[in-house]
Amino acid sequence: MNVDTIAVIGAGLMGRGIAHAAATGGYRTLLHDVSAEALDRALKQVVADLDEGVGRGKLASADAEAARKRLAAEADLDRAAAAADFVIEAVPEEMDLKLRVFARLDERCREAAVLATNTSSLSVTEIAAVTRRPARVVGMHFFNPVPKMKLVEVVRGLDSAPEAIDATVEVARRMGKETVVVRESPGFITSRVNAMIGNEAFFMLEEGVASARDIDKALKLGLNHPMGPFELVDLVGLDTRLSVLQFLHQTLGEKYRPAPLLVQHVKAGRLGRKVGRGVYDYPGKD
Repeated sequence: MNVDTIAVIGAGLMGRGIAHAAATGGYRTLLHDVSAEALDRALKQVVADLDEGVGRGKLASADAEAARKRLAAEADLDRAAAAADFVIEAVPEEMDLKLRVFARLDERCREAAVLATNTSSLSVTEIAAVTRRPARVVGMHFFNPVPKMKLVEVVRGLDSAPEAIDATVEVARRMGKETVVVRESPGFITSRVNAMIGNEAFFMLEEGVASARDIDKALKLGLNHPMGPFELVDLVGLDTRLSVLQFLHQTLGEKYRPAPLLVQHVKAGRLGRKVGRGVYDYPGKD
């Protein structure tokens, strides 16, 4: 399958990172969001990230400029969908919202287009079922921060065709990513394991086993994790982690019941870096 144009639907943290990876991977990239403010903010952040890559010697200046020229905002979802060979949905992790987006994309996208959902745990098969092209719907789970993280989990739904999986793997490869292909299962590989680690860390913190900083330090130095579980949940968002755990608890049972302390943090609005306070405080964050 020849992919020239990628549409990224959703200009939040993940969407703008995916757009960055698509543009640097050589694709004409259309970034859409329902919020003009979010779209403008995302484009400015991508440019800043490209400049940072140049400054760190990770990206040639000419390549960064070429990526900027390949990236464009598209405020109209229908136009973005109609122009794309490959669509990556990156809206919030809410099934009802994703179903509405995919039903709309199915109406507007060309028949041969592949529709990918960037979900960390939700059912690709259920999402595909609202379309007339379930064979061309796949999961594409990116990791935050997208420009720096190498892995993409390519998720095969019940009806995902081998050709759609192959096209998705190739798109990820051109973005500079490594892939694993996963049969759809709640939480796939990484979310299933990582949610349990992070949840257990909250139980230990609640029980007074150790401080958050010492739990983080133990996993980094003792288990060679690049980030501690609390550092990671603050980056990902405590509300996002809670949503994943609630889904895993519903589908996989009691071992994924969310820790009460995590629930308290979310109810208190302590959602992580994005709001300036999570397990840790981040002074100066708006």
